[in-house]
Amino acid sequence: QIYLVESGGGLVQNGGSLRLTCTASGSIFSRSAMGWYRHVPGNQRELVATITSSGIENYADSVKGRFTISRDNAKSTAYLQMNNLKPEDTAAYYCALDESDTAGETDFGSWGRGTQVTVSS
Repeated sequence: QIYLVESGGGLVQNGGSLRLTCTASGSIFSRSAMGWYRHVPGNQRELVATITSSGIENYADSVKGRFTISRDNAKSTAYLQMNNLKPEDTAAYYCALDESDTAGETDFGSWGRGTQVTVSS
């Protein structure tokens, strides 16, 4: 069983920054891809960023140049640094783990419970 726990969400003003953290249990973290998704009620879930075990990153167009995904395998932790936040970034953010390390949008099988990010205008 893989457990993922997110933290770091909160309320921030337009243009502000937050760093989300996702800590994983188990020993497969270092060979798995990690991803961050976000969801607004009434909308489809959106893939925000992914990073493979080798460090290949991918971003949604809406966050390119503002968000950075990273990982620390020694700590079994993934991060999402979010800068220049906008009100449209308001959502529940979830981290996810892909044991196949392909980082395809439908390949993430383990999920955290989410952390809320609210950006005020």
